[in-house]
Amino acid sequence: MKQVFRTLVYLCLSLTLSGAAWARCEGYVPQEKPQNASRDIVGADLDAIIDRGYIDFALYDDFAPWSFVENGKITGIDADLARLIARDFGVEARLRLVTAGENLDADLRNWVWKGPVVGGKVANVMMHVPYDSEFACRIEQVVFGGQYHVEQMGIAFRKSDYPDDKPIPAYFRFDTVAVENDSIADFYLSGLAGGQLLNNIHRHASTAQAMSMLQNGDVMAVMGPLAQLEHGLTSELDVHTPPLPGFAVGKWTVGVATHFAYRPLGYAVDDAIFAALQDGRLNEIFAKYGVTLSPPTLR
Repeated sequence: MKQVFRTLVYLCLSLTLSGAAWARCEGYVPQEKPQNASRDIVGADLDAIIDRGYIDFALYDDFAPWSFVENGKITGIDADLARLIARDFGVEARLRLVTAGENLDADLRNWVWKGPVVGGKVANVMMHVPYDSEFACRIEQVVFGGQYHVEQMGIAFRKSDYPDDKPIPAYFRFDTVAVENDSIADFYLSGLAGGQLLNNIHRHASTAQAMSMLQNGDVMAVMGPLAQLEHGLTSELDVHTPPLPGFAVGKWTVGVATHFAYRPLGYAVDDAIFAALQDGRLNEIFAKYGVTLSPPTLR
């Protein structure tokens, strides 16, 4: 999921560089409206979804614990939440795993408002979309809603290696740490303290692989998104969220994205997620995968 983390890096930079702005969307010039757009019907409204009896969801592929294949079935937190939404609508959930593009703009274009150039089609709802207020100003074709979790960076570690205190990034000048290659954790640790940590950083194709290294005792710690770390914990391991000096955005909110033309659908998805947050169903889903739910602050 390095592409998702590239998006988060972009969000970090955008927040840092937009520090002089005084108000949301200040200075943003709206895009030109596409010509002949009325000829292209993309997606489906809520009534059409109810009538046909199913709703399409796009989920990121190979992204445990959020969405992945296990025993031939699409599973994970986002998959279970999508099925919950569909049940609330009284329709079938059709889940589609999609490959992340180079950035979030590409993902939203391919799977929400336009469709890919070759193969595939847009979904009615895209799961696990990082939310940023300033970024949302630029993507007028998409409605960002259904916020259900606040993710943050953490450090997992072997208890036996740190019996007295928990590791912080400065420790990795001497201790080994694993990260997902080209992830936000990789970029952060690589640039910390003038590159003094580079020799101790072990890079892997995914955070799950990094956690396997930690489970086998090949490294002393793993840095990455807290949910992915929690999902890979064993009795010998622990995790915490220490202060991260110089980190622009250590937390971010995830939600869903829907096509701007179908706002009633977006509102209905919002209501389903809000109800699941309130009655404990979403907490049960997170607990199933060993992840702690961190509900966003309602605004």
